[in-house]
Amino acid sequence: MLPSRVTLVEVGPRDGLQNEKAAVTTAQKVELVHRLQDAGITEIEVTSFVSPKWVPQMADNADVLAAVRRRPGVRYSVLTPNLKGLEAALAARVDEVVVFGAATEAFSQRNINCSIAESIERFAPVVERAKGAGVKVRGAISVALGCPYQGAVSADEVERVVRLMKSIGVDHCGIADTIGVGTPNKVRAAMERALRHYPLNELSGHFHDTYGQALANVMACLELGVHVFDASVAGLGGCPYAKGATGNVGTEDVLFLLDGLGIETGVDLEKLVDAAEYISSVVGRKPASRTGSALLAKRAAALEKASAVAATV
Repeated sequence: MLPSRVTLVEVGPRDGLQNEKAAVTTAQKVELVHRLQDAGITEIEVTSFVSPKWVPQMADNADVLAAVRRRPGVRYSVLTPNLKGLEAALAARVDEVVVFGAATEAFSQRNINCSIAESIERFAPVVERAKGAGVKVRGAISVALGCPYQGAVSADEVERVVRLMKSIGVDHCGIADTIGVGTPNKVRAAMERALRHYPLNELSGHFHDTYGQALANVMACLELGVHVFDASVAGLGGCPYAKGATGNVGTEDVLFLLDGLGIETGVDLEKLVDAAEYISSVVGRKPASRTGSALLAKRAAALEKASAVAATV
């Protein structure tokens, strides 16, 4: 039985834009958030509170949050890797914070310069402080289905980090295919291990479409009852570990699949495509999402036909 309703967590404003080379102004980021919530998105990862030295695209984090027109029923989350970032996020009145660990020691050392165990030790006070402030904590496990340095990743390795996240009080666990090499059987194995420690409503999938498997992986999760997925409008972002990769699965593509399955999301596809068209024009490229590209082409064809008819009248 497939779930009757799915929640889409829009990560484009943060995970998507931070990988874009084109500069995006604060006003443009705020406009994107507004368009996404107008389309019916109720979970938006807005920005990250990390050092601007490492992620200059997110240097205006507090300004973005201050300018967003908050809507009741929408949860605004941010990435916070340390206590300094968390305190700034709390001051900005966020609803949820995200911490991230890796499924392999190799990626953890290359990405955040510490072991998996050390990363969990760093996150523990962040989780404790956030929960003490009444803020939910979401955990993401990177390279859960494949690592650019180690290669294959076992379900045992994924479960180890899931268990560690649970031990420090992380409320929600996201399984992330950071380099987009996962396939349905690998996804099912990882999700089944995570379900030993987290209930269905606190487990999510985060898939990159490097090898074109993201929607197949979403389907595999749906068949397990998983009903929360990260996605990025217009397929924003790339993957720094796979040259030329499209990066995050496009929100429009996931929504088109869910609509076809009769699964409720509360999201308006046409308005979502409007948001995709807007941010694509900002970063200077066409949407990486196939649904977004197809619907925009369809609109253009209809407009051209209407113009031709008007010219003959």
